[in-house]
Amino acid sequence: MIDLSNYELAWPVDLFISEANHITATDHKDWISRAEWLLTEAFQGASACSDFQSLPATVPYSNYWSPRSDPPPWEQAPVVTQETWFRELAERAKEVRHVTEPRPYWPHRQGKAAPNTSASPDSAARAFARLIGEMHRNGYLAEHFGKECVDVYADLPDASEVLERRLGIPLLWPLTPGEWDEDTFFGLAEVFHDLVSRPRDRWYHSYSQCGWHHREFHAGPARVLYRWQVNRLLADAGHHYRLADEGEDLGRLVAVTDDARADLVHCALAAPDPDIKQRTAHAIALYRSRSASIEEKRSAIIVLAGILEERRDLIRAELGKPDDGALFQIANRFEIRHRDASQQEDYDPAFLDWIFWWYLATVELTTTITLRQQAGQ
Repeated sequence: MIDLSNYELAWPVDLFISEANHITATDHKDWISRAEWLLTEAFQGASACSDFQSLPATVPYSNYWSPRSDPPPWEQAPVVTQETWFRELAERAKEVRHVTEPRPYWPHRQGKAAPNTSASPDSAARAFARLIGEMHRNGYLAEHFGKECVDVYADLPDASEVLERRLGIPLLWPLTPGEWDEDTFFGLAEVFHDLVSRPRDRWYHSYSQCGWHHREFHAGPARVLYRWQVNRLLADAGHHYRLADEGEDLGRLVAVTDDARADLVHCALAAPDPDIKQRTAHAIALYRSRSASIEEKRSAIIVLAGILEERRDLIRAELGKPDDGALFQIANRFEIRHRDASQQEDYDPAFLDWIFWWYLATVELTTTITLRQQAGQ
């Protein structure tokens, strides 16, 4: 059994398991180099990769054909190979602790100094630039920016032009966080989400110290890792936005909500009906956009109200007629769905928050009831 106490995971655990299982499920002759690359990326420090490299690739020959002085094979301890070690690590990855801030050192415990934990919007921009630099060195931008090689002349794309075509702002590469305003920083955070792709393999070109060349790029794992890292960075700096992990606005900055509402969004977006799922995703994207106006928030509520209107008979049967009337009275009387002299329009915009989350929860509830009824039938 592997001793996991010396390992620290620097990736989301589910992403590591997914990438490790991809390696073990495919019959690549160079699977060992792929595993080494994954261990180098996903774990803090070199301990995990070094332990993997120290193991034999296969069971030693003498284990199969031992001299008579050796105990019979069934009495020998099983040999741990790189494959068995790697598979066990993937199976037990949830037991590995994540990288954390170091515990207080002596001067901090004595109150003679304080650890440097300051976070600010400016520090977030600098940390973001460091993150992009690290991903660039690890080949995550090679698919769009290319890779220089001493053996091959290639007319590489101009990275600054790549960013300008997407964002409309010139001269953004190399990154200079000290020159960004907030809109530029947030724009880059969204743009790089669409540019990163993880190389699942690499090879070292030693001639003239050319360096690592990366290959077999996949955007999905890279974007999962990117969102996880950028969202931690934004949270540490006190920003009230995060990159959406799912929905129509995947990879775009959205307003931060509490865990309960984040779970509600996840459940609502899991609706099996494609039409309901698409309309719900559109409403969520409209409402939680960083730039959402009052009109867009009203539009989002109208979309949800339309879904509930279609399910009015179900709501009436499950909740009762008085409750069904109250549900739609809100949207009809408070200048949301209709606009005339009888509408009440003088209310706090925070009211829209309440009605949106109430309607979204009701949509999710009616989806659950529908699925339960279908299962019963």
